[in-house]
Amino acid sequence: MSDEKAVTIPAQAKSADSADGEILLKVSGLKRHFPIKKGLLQRQVGAVHAVDGIDFEVRAGETLGVVGESGCGKSTMGRLITRLDEPTAGTIEFEGRDITHLGVSGMRPMRRDVQMVFQDPYSSLNPRHTIGTIIGAPFRLQGVEPEGGIKKEVQRLLSVVGLNPEHYNRYPHEFSGGQRQRIGIARALALKPKLVVADEPVSALDVSIQAQVVNLMDDLQEELGLTYVIIAHDLSVVRHVSDRIAVMYLGKMVEIADRTSLYEAPMHPYTKALMSAVPVPDPKRRGAKSERILLRGDVPSPISPPSGCRFHTRCWKATEICKTTEPQLLELRPGQRVACHHPENFADQAPQDTVLLTAAKEASELVPDAVLEESAETSAAVAAEVAETLATKEPETEKPSVTKVEETKAEKVQVEKPSVTEVEETKVEKADVEKPSVTEVEKAQVEEPSVTEVEETKAEKAEAEKSETVEKPSVTEVEETKVEKADVEKPSVTEVERAQVEEPSVTEVEETKVEKAGTEKVEKTEKPGTEKAAGEK
Repeated sequence: MSDEKAVTIPAQAKSADSADGEILLKVSGLKRHFPIKKGLLQRQVGAVHAVDGIDFEVRAGETLGVVGESGCGKSTMGRLITRLDEPTAGTIEFEGRDITHLGVSGMRPMRRDVQMVFQDPYSSLNPRHTIGTIIGAPFRLQGVEPEGGIKKEVQRLLSVVGLNPEHYNRYPHEFSGGQRQRIGIARALALKPKLVVADEPVSALDVSIQAQVVNLMDDLQEELGLTYVIIAHDLSVVRHVSDRIAVMYLGKMVEIADRTSLYEAPMHPYTKALMSAVPVPDPKRRGAKSERILLRGDVPSPISPPSGCRFHTRCWKATEICKTTEPQLLELRPGQRVACHHPENFADQAPQDTVLLTAAKEASELVPDAVLEESAETSAAVAAEVAETLATKEPETEKPSVTKVEETKAEKVQVEKPSVTEVEETKVEKADVEKPSVTEVEKAQVEEPSVTEVEETKAEKAEAEKSETVEKPSVTEVEETKVEKADVEKPSVTEVERAQVEEPSVTEVEETKVEKAGTEKVEKTEKPGTEKAAGEK
């Protein structure tokens, strides 16, 4: 506990001082796409989106830690801000000066202020040169003559990083991994830079050597007033040395916050998954730690990254808006910026979208129920409020509307009751109505219905025979047999009405003919059908 207090208290004081410091480094929209070429003509067929639009700032005297999975673009970002690689797009400002596209001659004086500690301590040192030559190279390249000579200054730097000054004439293969990393730090500090980018400075070292290197970097920062950008995988190391922490995923910054807010209340689901992976060595505190969150699958390919939010293929809270719309890096709390539509420990930025994607349902199987319940508290409350507002806005339906065809039919026929659907027509016809319903052909002209050309000729013949014999109207042979069987008191009805009467219905063509005869009979005589039936009896 005493060690933690000794480390934490100066770090907090240091972050308070750096908060008032000036902006030393500012990155806006930084991108780096590596082209993929094929064929004899080496045509570009794609690109690796290593860094795809990131924004952050580093103040003088503070330490910014950058964490994320392998392949998310952390090392590429470090090489870009030190101008060891040419960016595809975006701007890099150092002390208010744009250094994005400075050439070799323009960057030479800037190299004194910006240095880098490389990831691999074995490959970053030339095996053919001695340690004195390697550490003294910056003085010779910059034309700087330190007080007392280069050799004396190199020996002083060796003692500063915890090595023996007598190692001046040794070669890199004679040192261990931790000692080589110290040599790399000594070379980076030779010209007293303002900004040091340390790419995995302790990843290749064992635990005891890691602690020594980390403490050395803290001591040098206090003595020389350095500004660090530390790239690492070990979240415990990053928490120990960093004032602010930036989380990267697939070339994007998903969250930037101070270390206290990030570790106590992470707002991005990916950050929460990373925090759950930090081991707790104390058995007494292990029970208080949240359950482990297992992410489904691997990081998608940077050649064709997912649309919208890059993390939606592995997120247990992903919805349709996460798939289609890319979230912006917004400051939801003071000093904490998050790029998420459904952040943790905060109200949803898109509460109207609550339907989970298939990938989210599969990922939720790997997340403990307690974690899901905790993360869904705010989103569920907001979803309930949205559902209530939608329910109040829904209009009250009075009666079911009819179809467009029925509306046209209702306009054509003027009846005492409104037109209804076919099912409703059968019910209305069963009731006692003053006027029987007619077919669609009869709706156009009730008194004289229109028929086809063939039917018109037949209708004319029937009228001629009716004029000769009024008592018994002439019809076709088939019609006579069916009309004799039918004993109806009212004129013929439609197909639906015939299903309700006692005698069977006739065909559609015959119905129209019989209906014509029936209507004419009503006009000329009184119930010819009944007289005909009486005569037969």
